[in-house]
Amino acid sequence: MGIDVAATPPERIDMGDLVVRRWRLEDVDSRLAALIDSHEHLHRWMAWAAEPPTREDQRLSIEISSTRWPTPGGGYLYGIFAAPGEVAGGIGLHDRVAAGALEIGYWCHVAHTGRGVITRAARALTAAALALPHIERVEIRCDAANVRSAAVPRRLGYHLVETGLRAAEAPGDSGRYQVWVTTA
Repeated sequence: MGIDVAATPPERIDMGDLVVRRWRLEDVDSRLAALIDSHEHLHRWMAWAAEPPTREDQRLSIEISSTRWPTPGGGYLYGIFAAPGEVAGGIGLHDRVAAGALEIGYWCHVAHTGRGVITRAARALTAAALALPHIERVEIRCDAANVRSAAVPRRLGYHLVETGLRAAEAPGDSGRYQVWVTTA
């Protein structure tokens, strides 16, 4: 797939009361606190949240994403901040679908759910992705049982283009996936 690093998404998107920006090493403790606070909430839907987060894991993850743009795995990873140092969630663009496409993934701090934080951040990142010259399509994938996650692409006008079966990866998964798409 390969991302053209000459044309990359912005490292910071300021939305007034929310900022979506590239993770920095000084974010380790605030991200760790957000993930610990939200572990039960995230664990249900996110395979990567199977175990409680550790400071070392967060430090390594942020070290990679703060020094490599994109990351070695082809991603652009951002924190969502409701105030300086206050992590409201995380969001990323991932080069793991098809040529000319990026996938958006996200998580929300449990104290910020139901406030439109993820919808607003995903709207901003969708626009940033589609502004890239080599990107024509943005996808959001989720388990069909994760109604709150599926509500985000629906609110943003994405179209449900695929459903299917897959092995459940997290405790709340139904084993039925959805692929939501928007295009330039």
